[in-house]
Amino acid sequence: MELTALQIVWFILIAVLWIGYLTLEGFDFGVGMLLPILGKGRDARDTEKRKRVMLNTIGPVWDGNEVWVLTAGGATFAAFPQWYATLFSGFYLALALILVALILRGMGLDYRHKVDSDTWRQRWDWAITGGSGLAALLWGVGLTNIVYGTPIRMNPAVKGDYLFDGNLFTLLGIVPLIGGLTFVGLFLTHGAFFIALKTDGEIRSDARSFGVKSGLVTAVLAVVLLLAINLKHGSLVSWVATVVAAVALLGGILMATKGREGWAFIGTFACIAFAVVAYFGALYPNAMPTSLADGASLSLAAASSTPKTLTIMTWAAVVFTPVVLAYQAWTYWVFRKRLAVHHIPDPEPVAVVK
Repeated sequence: MELTALQIVWFILIAVLWIGYLTLEGFDFGVGMLLPILGKGRDARDTEKRKRVMLNTIGPVWDGNEVWVLTAGGATFAAFPQWYATLFSGFYLALALILVALILRGMGLDYRHKVDSDTWRQRWDWAITGGSGLAALLWGVGLTNIVYGTPIRMNPAVKGDYLFDGNLFTLLGIVPLIGGLTFVGLFLTHGAFFIALKTDGEIRSDARSFGVKSGLVTAVLAVVLLLAINLKHGSLVSWVATVVAAVALLGGILMATKGREGWAFIGTFACIAFAVVAYFGALYPNAMPTSLADGASLSLAAASSTPKTLTIMTWAAVVFTPVVLAYQAWTYWVFRKRLAVHHIPDPEPVAVVK
């Protein structure tokens, strides 16, 4: 069954939504994971101020960045309902864990400043760091599973339906785990370069130095991961995108060594974006390739909604997408200035935990 133009358009749009989510939320995750590393100062007061500087860099934007994944999920549900149904039925435990991680992280970002207590803040710091790290790891494992292959087969009892023939541990194969570690490394590097771009003083140089080190380790993982995916499901698009992603990451690391934080951040941003292109290029024309010898891959054509549904969605996207992009761009522009420890006042008592 050949794909129609609208089906291809919506496959591309879903890829764009994932690019938006992973490039923007990626540095949020990175900042959260780096909290105990770059947030460590000379004493307790300096440590708290460094942590507040880091969290203030993402404070105005982190919740807006999460909109991208909600839109990606909604677009998948509307444009490719069978893809959505098969994915959520097979990955529901993994997705539930991601949801818990995101909730804990969000609560930490919202509640750590509510009480003037070192113990209170430390507990929420671990929620931010743990939630960011777990979400990054599981997104990498999950997305790599989708592209590399999952154990699905056609449902003999329901025509056009697909069954997931596995469990949570089935998803923890070698290549998906490498994918999870690669995502963690990419987001750590992306977050470090974002902190270097948005701060000044000692924390700026510390972030830049850490980003270079983590970037070099991540580059090795990324090469192994993308080679494994391309050797199994590669296409011209995925191979070209892989090369561009690798060059972008190495270029970003090089710029960081020269103190060019803006270009370093653009490098990791482009690396993540083209890595997603490589994933979707390898996935096409399937929605979920099977890993079973006797299984059946779910194609985009079989997973698609009706042409009328896709047409209505397209007009809605044409109207609302520019509004969302303009608002988010305006938010980043308003909060574009660098922060430093000396900008952070001493905490005012709000409540006391005894």
